[in-house]
Amino acid sequence: MELFGYKFIKFTLIDLIDVLVVAYIFYKFLSLLKGTRAAQMITGLTMLFVIAFFAFWFQLQGLMWLFSNLATVGVIVMVILFQPEIRGALAQIGFSRIAKYFYRGEDSATVDEISRAVLKLSVLNHGALIVVERNIGLRDFVQSGKEINSRVSEELITTIFTPYTPLHDGAIIIRQDLIVAAGCMLPLSQNPAYLKMFGMRHKAGVGITEESDAVCIIVSEESGGISIALEGALRRDIERTQFKEILMRFLKA
Repeated sequence: MELFGYKFIKFTLIDLIDVLVVAYIFYKFLSLLKGTRAAQMITGLTMLFVIAFFAFWFQLQGLMWLFSNLATVGVIVMVILFQPEIRGALAQIGFSRIAKYFYRGEDSATVDEISRAVLKLSVLNHGALIVVERNIGLRDFVQSGKEINSRVSEELITTIFTPYTPLHDGAIIIRQDLIVAAGCMLPLSQNPAYLKMFGMRHKAGVGITEESDAVCIIVSEESGGISIALEGALRRDIERTQFKEILMRFLKA
C-alpha cells in the first residue's frame, strides 16, 4: 500500500490474529515463569541478548565468535535450564478447561473419609501429605512409592501416617476411591516464595501441584495445621470446621 509517496506494509485481519496469538503465547509463558527461579534466569538471558546485540552492532569479533558458538547449543541449554517449568507448562496446556466437564470428581464418601482422617491427624500432630489425582495422571510418582490399591478409609490413612511406620514420610496418592500408593516421592517447589518459609512437606505439596492439576493436602507435624495446595498456590491454616467444604471446592476447581 502506498500513501503520499510512502510504502506501507499491508496489515490484514490474519496478521492481527497472528500477532495476538504470539502475544498471548508470550504472556502465558511469562505468567508460568512468574515467581519461579526461571524468572531470574530470564533476566540473565535478556542481559546476554543485549550484550550479543551490541557485539554484532559494533562488530566485536571475540564476542561475536563466542555468541555464535553458544547459539548452536542454546536450545539444549534452554531445555536443561527450564526443564521443571517446561514440564509444568506442558501439563497445564494438556489440561484444558473443557476436560473439567468430563471429570466426575471424588464421591462424597471418599471425601468424608479423607476429611475425617485429616482432622484426626491434625489433632494428633501427625504430619501427612495426601495427593488427590484429578485429570493429569501421576503414574511416575505412584511408581516411586509402595503400591497399595486399597479403598480410601480414615483408618488406613491414619495408620500410614502414624510416626515411625515405614511409609509415613512419603505421600499417599488417591485416585478416585483408591489409595493407589504410599511413601511416594514428590518434586519440591521451585517457587522462591516457598523455599525458606516452609518445610519439606509443604514444598513437596506445592511442587506436585506445579506439575499437575492434583490437589494436595498437607498436615504439619509441628503445629497440626492444615494446608491445601492447588496450581502451585498454598492455602494455609485452614480451620478444621471448614476443611471439608474447602476441600470439595478445591476438587471442583
